[in-house]
Amino acid sequence: MRKIIAIGESILDTVYYNQRPVCSFVGGRVSNAAASLAELGLPVSMVSECCTDKVGDWVVDFFEQHHVDTKSIDRYTDGSTPLAAIFKADGEQDSIVNYGEYPQSRFNVIWPRIDEDDIVLFGSYYAIDMPQRERLYDLLSYAAERKAILVYLPGFQHGTQFNLTKVMPNILENFEVSTLVIDHDKDINNMFPDQDSDKVYNNHIKFYGPTYVHITPNASATIYKGIDKTECPFTCDTTNHLGWQAGFIAGIIYEIIRCDLHQADIPTLEAQVWKEIMIKSFEFAANCAASNDNCLSPDFAQQMSTFLNKQQESQ
Repeated sequence: MRKIIAIGESILDTVYYNQRPVCSFVGGRVSNAAASLAELGLPVSMVSECCTDKVGDWVVDFFEQHHVDTKSIDRYTDGSTPLAAIFKADGEQDSIVNYGEYPQSRFNVIWPRIDEDDIVLFGSYYAIDMPQRERLYDLLSYAAERKAILVYLPGFQHGTQFNLTKVMPNILENFEVSTLVIDHDKDINNMFPDQDSDKVYNNHIKFYGPTYVHITPNASATIYKGIDKTECPFTCDTTNHLGWQAGFIAGIIYEIIRCDLHQADIPTLEAQVWKEIMIKSFEFAANCAASNDNCLSPDFAQQMSTFLNKQQESQ
């Protein structure tokens, strides 16, 4: 069976509402999408790092409870596992403060095996910031040579500050090796201020060739491929945007596997196929957004897993 290799930060989010803590969960689109995909019975490896402290134990336990392979999570001893405090209040915009301390020697991970048409999901600051960026890009280049499907989530956790001029070459390199780029309006606002998705695609992504899936503020999706643009309308009434995006990403990867799409197929998919993929992705997104840990519910995951297994058995 094709493997999924997810590469991203492992962080514990705590939400404060009107100055009171209300919930904590392992955050990050890559992490939550990986957990949902593993819950479907798919072979998923998480490539990340966290400390050997109590918070790090909680993070690793989260992945293992969802059946994610954690052998490629580096457990460092000097420092602390990153935390994000998310502050919400009536009538105010969310604010995020990040905490954590990394050791000098970082990202000493054991890379999992990557074969043709495996799916590599990557993003967050790991994909653009040193020192982990250097090692990560070596793996991405290798995965591209192996004809894996590279799914890039540009952007980074809000509250993280970067010198955009310094990291922009890394972002463009990521576009170059990617098969599929998936982002949200907030991502491009951080990276490309005052540019809408049309301008971002035409000015920064189109030249490199990946298919571009853009999530609009109302949770509709637009797919860009060459000169083609496909609108997939949807209405979202959730406030859990992290869970929604994680489910949406998991839904796309699920459909790539269910439809037995290969790396060479992605650039040539017709608009109608993308619309069908979006229907399932929106269904995944809604289910994850309604959960407490931004992952698929057990009943929904079992239903989708059974459907996938029956289809693969009949092929």
